[in-house]
Amino acid sequence: MRLADKISSWIKDQTEKAGCRGCVIGLSGGIDSAVVAVLCKTAFPKSTLGLLMPCHSHKDDLKHAMDLATAFNVETQFVDLSLLFESAYVTFEGRTFEEKNKNLATANLKPRLRMLTLYYFANKMNYLVVGTGNRSELMMGYFTKYGDGGVDLLPIADLLKTEVRALAKELKIPEAIIKRAPSAGLWEGQTDEEEMGITYDELDNILLGKTAGIAPQKVVMVQDRMKASEHKRNLAGIFKK
Repeated sequence: MRLADKISSWIKDQTEKAGCRGCVIGLSGGIDSAVVAVLCKTAFPKSTLGLLMPCHSHKDDLKHAMDLATAFNVETQFVDLSLLFESAYVTFEGRTFEEKNKNLATANLKPRLRMLTLYYFANKMNYLVVGTGNRSELMMGYFTKYGDGGVDLLPIADLLKTEVRALAKELKIPEAIIKRAPSAGLWEGQTDEEEMGITYDELDNILLGKTAGIAPQKVVMVQDRMKASEHKRNLAGIFKK
């Protein structure tokens, strides 16, 4: 049985166990969401919804997301979060948002607003929210807590980024999506590798224990980030008397 079929079967089983009838995914135009959308579509051909949620996003993100949806006949709904994002910023900061005002707290509003949107539609339709995080990013803590980390299922969370690429090719995801520089879309020109300070190939090799030829400081950096982000991978800490 192919890996893709195993994952799709797992998605279907977990969703039905929860008493839900389908899946909702945020389509970002990137490889991870593309792979997850296709796996969900296989599990639920008639009840998979892809949400297109631009929020001061690059126009190419929406184009690639729509191309993926068209290629695999994934039902979509368009929800522009830009005004909601700006309104939240004004509420919190008391001033109009400008791109120069970007910082991590502001950038993280975007995935958190997307989480709210995904759960609105999930609750409305009795679907589960399916996340797109892979093992490489999860181990680095490279996701927004209660943002893209706020989901019901994580079907590719045990796959390294390099394994997701291989699966994308097997699923015949459009080459333009596979070759795109991975980005969380937090701000204009932002890329995952630049922000993390390491390439996915290097990161995956470190996670596999293959550190030959990799700068020692990068190995230490990954180890430190794994420790520091442990709280993001678990439920809230509970004091026990």
